[in-house]
Amino acid sequence: MSVTSILVIRLSAIGDIILTTPLVRQLRRKFPQAEIDFFIKPAYRSILAENPYLSAVVSEPEKLKSQYDVVIDLQNNFRSSQIRKRRSSRVFCYQKRNWKKFLLVHFKVNVLKNNLPVPERYLEAIAALDLSDDGFGCDYFITEKDRAFAEKAMAQKRKTLALCFGAKHFTKQYPPARYAEVINKLFAEQPPVQILLLGGKEDAPLAKAISANVADKTHLRDFSGQCTLGQTAALLACCDAVLTNDTGLMHMASAFGKKMVVIFGSSVREFGFAPYRTPHKILEIPALACRPCSHIGKSQCPKKHFQCMNLITPESVVRAVREALSDSVDW
Repeated sequence: MSVTSILVIRLSAIGDIILTTPLVRQLRRKFPQAEIDFFIKPAYRSILAENPYLSAVVSEPEKLKSQYDVVIDLQNNFRSSQIRKRRSSRVFCYQKRNWKKFLLVHFKVNVLKNNLPVPERYLEAIAALDLSDDGFGCDYFITEKDRAFAEKAMAQKRKTLALCFGAKHFTKQYPPARYAEVINKLFAEQPPVQILLLGGKEDAPLAKAISANVADKTHLRDFSGQCTLGQTAALLACCDAVLTNDTGLMHMASAFGKKMVVIFGSSVREFGFAPYRTPHKILEIPALACRPCSHIGKSQCPKKHFQCMNLITPESVVRAVREALSDSVDW
């Protein structure tokens, strides 16, 4: 069957959309002349707006073609099913395997030990199209305007650490007071690094809580709630390393091949959302019996002790960050 038009659907969110980019790139490689459209929620359009492998990034169903040769639904929920409805006779849907996550979360039965990373599971969903894995990671394409913004903001010529301290759910957030301890210890070293606080408007209160406990703020730059997604991406691209919770910005940073120190609280590797094909070290408490307590995160610790985060010491975080910033340590 000749493929001249393809529709990819993934509505949200930041990390999930970035994890689709290896598939998009390999679709273009397999079908160089095809029209490849991507349907996405309006809030996230900028993530893919500069992607050269796409023909169009669309947020309104009426602007889609009525028919495509192939539809690939990577969201696979009720809304995405309505978007793909009757648009193709050849539809591929991503299987989320939620029952396996349910077993791990509620009964600690781990049938996900050999689970593939999500980008490879996306490819697995369209195996019939016979795409070959090119071995590369995620993509994020920055505009020249955003690149210029980051270069101006990064006027200090010193080692720079991006700190992505936010997360949608509480159980994925390393405590702000602990992050402040990490920053104070890093600033006590010579020469001190420059640290950028990166996050959205919803993360700004956490940034204030961190900053309030930092003794010397000379080399601390708070960009939370002040940047577009594109500007945040450009800042990440300019940094030497990234310290992050399990959040969308972690996947954004992975697109630039950054060394990453990742703090996993309620998250576990088996869910398939670790940084993809970029050097990283995950700090976690693997033997904790109550972990994972959720596959997406919770608004509070169900056990009230929050040991999955509180047992990760600032000293262990600082050691890992030193390695990530070192030119002599190869991960």
